[in-house]
Amino acid sequence: MPSKPEKPKSASERKISKTKKSRPYKHPIPSRNDLLDMLTDVGKPIKIEPILKAYSLKGQRMRSLLIEQLQEMVRAGQILENRRGEYCLTAKLDLITGKVSGHRDGFGFVIRDDGESEDVFLSAREMRSLFDGDRVAVRIVGDDHRGRSQGELVDVLERGIQEIAGQFIRERGIGIVIPDNTKLSHRILIPKDESAHAKHGSMVVAEILDYPTQVEQATGRVTTVIGAPGEKGISTEIAIHSHGIPFKWPDGVRKEVQNFGSDVPEDSKRGRTELRDVDLITIDGADARDFDDAVYCKKTNNGWRLLVAIADVANYVSVGSALDKEAIVRGTSVYFPDRVVPMLPEVLSNGLCSLNPKVDRLCMVCDMRVSPLGEVSKTTFFEGVMKSKARLTYSQVGDFLDGTSTTSVPKDLQGSVRDLHDLYKAFAKQRGRRGAIEIDLPQTKFKLNDDGEIDRIEVVPRNDAHRLIEECMIAANVEAAKFLKQHKIPGLYRVHPKPDVERFNDLRLYLISLGLKVPHPDHVEPRHFTQLIEQVRDRPDSAAITMAMLRSLTHAEYSPANVGHFGLALESYAHFTSPIRRYPDLLVHRAIRHIVRGSKVGKYDYSAKSMERLGAITSAHEKRAEVATRDVEAWLKCQYMEGHLGEEFDGVITGVMNFGVFVQITELMTDGLVHVTSLANDYYKFDAGSQRLIGERSGHSYSLGEEMRIRVQKVDMETRKIDFRPVVDESNKSAKKSLPPRKPFSKKKRRQ
Repeated sequence: MPSKPEKPKSASERKISKTKKSRPYKHPIPSRNDLLDMLTDVGKPIKIEPILKAYSLKGQRMRSLLIEQLQEMVRAGQILENRRGEYCLTAKLDLITGKVSGHRDGFGFVIRDDGESEDVFLSAREMRSLFDGDRVAVRIVGDDHRGRSQGELVDVLERGIQEIAGQFIRERGIGIVIPDNTKLSHRILIPKDESAHAKHGSMVVAEILDYPTQVEQATGRVTTVIGAPGEKGISTEIAIHSHGIPFKWPDGVRKEVQNFGSDVPEDSKRGRTELRDVDLITIDGADARDFDDAVYCKKTNNGWRLLVAIADVANYVSVGSALDKEAIVRGTSVYFPDRVVPMLPEVLSNGLCSLNPKVDRLCMVCDMRVSPLGEVSKTTFFEGVMKSKARLTYSQVGDFLDGTSTTSVPKDLQGSVRDLHDLYKAFAKQRGRRGAIEIDLPQTKFKLNDDGEIDRIEVVPRNDAHRLIEECMIAANVEAAKFLKQHKIPGLYRVHPKPDVERFNDLRLYLISLGLKVPHPDHVEPRHFTQLIEQVRDRPDSAAITMAMLRSLTHAEYSPANVGHFGLALESYAHFTSPIRRYPDLLVHRAIRHIVRGSKVGKYDYSAKSMERLGAITSAHEKRAEVATRDVEAWLKCQYMEGHLGEEFDGVITGVMNFGVFVQITELMTDGLVHVTSLANDYYKFDAGSQRLIGERSGHSYSLGEEMRIRVQKVDMETRKIDFRPVVDESNKSAKKSLPPRKPFSKKKRRQ
């Protein structure tokens, strides 16, 4: 029987076939680069069938694998699938891809994937079908009224949110969830049989069933009822769900940790440097539960020997294991005022990996020789086994160093602690010589009562114990970064770029208006910040000026590209000292361990490309943790201030905007807004250069750093905002001089 004649190939198929022959692909599924090259050569959108045929991919399995590859490229913004099911190059369509950042007022921005600094503005109309966190493709359609690039939504590449935490309400029989995340302006409709019997006003978690469109609201299903708004710990529960912080351990992790005991196995100690007789100690906060780092210092004939021993987490968390995958998903431990959501299960974080006193522990050690000038002259990294001699607190060591107590540090360890203190002084001088930014701000700590509410807010001053541990850790981190660089092994550096030019220019104008000399943005160095802080140290507005300088700095992040650390004035810096609670530190340990064990860089588990991905993930997770903890702190402060409505406090103006001034209550480190309409009877104009609100009629101004006595007027728990009113008309100078005496601090219970 004569065979059927072959169907002639289309023009697209001929082009694909030609491309494939010129670049034969040995693997079953073409790589991303091959597919991008093919789409470029074809020059027009194509469906999946011609691709399958051209690469001789047959069967449902091959089709599924190719679709999965193409969809990953869609999610990455490299290609787009149009309404006809055809795949096309994003670049050919003049599209911009990125992540949506929503605003409480309904509009939003696209943070671009291409690294361009200017975000793309999305109007409230474009945001109707979008959530904060979505990945999208947009087309620039012009500029908005402020001159910003304005985008038009072309496609949603990936949804960033699958569930939402918020308050469940019923309006005329209709169930609605109002998201707690203020960046989400949508309300989620809940069908009658999908409410999980949630009561009106309760806090819930809702799974998204249908995402919003231009004409329809999102719908969802209540999956968890968290509780009533006033319940103990509710703010943390809401933050965990609202920001998508993983808190349940997957089954795979549970199975892996079952293999761990409470003691280090003897075979794990073999082949390691013996340090159990060395007087290594940990120095942490009184409420710390996981101890990453231990230190030992000894004075030598030519300086000091410093050992920084770090928990060897890499010994227990293998690359690609269930523990490792979950650690990537978490990225960091999240420290809330009432609890910790750890990166690793407690059997490791508080057990085997924690450098608890008087027990054997595995460690990775940075052994440094330091000159009298505080310069590290020689460093060795090695794997060790240690036994911490004591668990000391900052207050114990601080009291010993300043002479308050002679017994807070055990007698046999006092010599080492004194050597540590002497070494710290040398490190501090070296830090000053290189010009690192010196900002020693006090920390605040919430003391909660039995109901989970703030009993008091304590300002915790830093002492030399804090500072000496900080300098020891910085020294070890610098040496770890140098090690990565020297051996050219992929790793994550902790990078801190120079200040953004526009932001620094705003700061510069303000500081010049105060009579201070400020360098041009092109020539600014870390030492200039320290010099400015020294100049204003004795001014009443010094704290506000310091905060303004801090806000002008960019945020540090993780990257395989070593661009240095501006704030610390260092060419190379990496996080090495906290692998229990930070994934980037674990990656640095793995890199060092790989080299220490004599392995070749070419056989390392990670490539530079994979480090780029992990750097972006860990930086995002760090930011997620910061935002979540800020939300909880803001909630608790609002809850606390509800009990002080109408009371008066002394404060300082910490921010000036065109709509009012932000005032911080000095004794509580709590901020609130004095709206412009609450100021003395006048029309006020905002002067950005001098950071002042100036009255048109009176000429009176409200400036950054100025003291103000306020009364707590309103607390809005939903938006986490506190409103203040000035106690007197401060435009009247005589009235300002005769302020009534401040009421004693009240500890009455929060009003119900």
